Amino acid sequence: MQTVIDAHNISKVYNPDTIPVHAVNNVHLHLNRGEFTALVGPSGSGKTTLLNIIGGLDAPSEGQVVINGVDISNLKPNQLIDFRLHNIGFVFQAFNLIPVLTASENVEFIMLLQKKPKAERNKRVQELLASVGLSDKLDARPNQLSGGQQQRVAVARALASRPQFILADEPTANLDSHSAATLLDIMEKMNREEDVTFLFSTHDQRVIDRARRVITLVDGRIESDSAETQIKH
Repeated sequence: MQTVIDAHNISKVYNPDTIPVHAVNNVHLHLNRGEFTALVGPSGSGKTTLLNIIGGLDAPSEGQVVINGVDISNLKPNQLIDFRLHNIGFVFQAFNLIPVLTASENVEFIMLLQKKPKAERNKRVQELLASVGLSDKLDARPNQLSGGQQQRVAVARALASRPQFILADEPTANLDSHSAATLLDIMEKMNREEDVTFLFSTHDQRVIDRARRVITLVDGRIESDSAETQIKH
């Protein structure tokens, strides 16, 4: 299988010169293409920090992150921005849509940064918003959409660049049960049909129940990994 994420010996220490806080402590994580994985653990266990390091939004104190064979730890800031733009999709708890842009413009924005031709952008936007059930909301701005609809736009935006994988940080935390189930159905469909790899950071049992692999972090360390448990059995 194709390796998408290979994180070696990842540690993140805050306040190293005063009172050190080990947010992530010597973590090794290997994900193959097409996995649908939940990163779980109590608050303060290091889930979001680890997700941000894998996504290149934060730098580790030690260790390296290799994505599709590229060691992102060695990339210069501009190279890292460009790499994220073409390889990683992000979905955040707070949606992070641009308020003044419509649903279609929010989805198109990533492709504008990629300098994709207008015809390709338009086609992709319509396909993606149709795939998340929002064909009738192309011209709606975020404040005209429900929380569930905004998060579906965020998923469409994350997929717009045709990334190898998507990092989703508590994507269902602000959603009711129906909206969360709809969103997870969409993500599972994308995972199955487009072979997009998903890595969730979550407390939500609804996400955990859908995940095919569950990794538990406690105090910045991996305490258990269901993939290893399956191998042992």
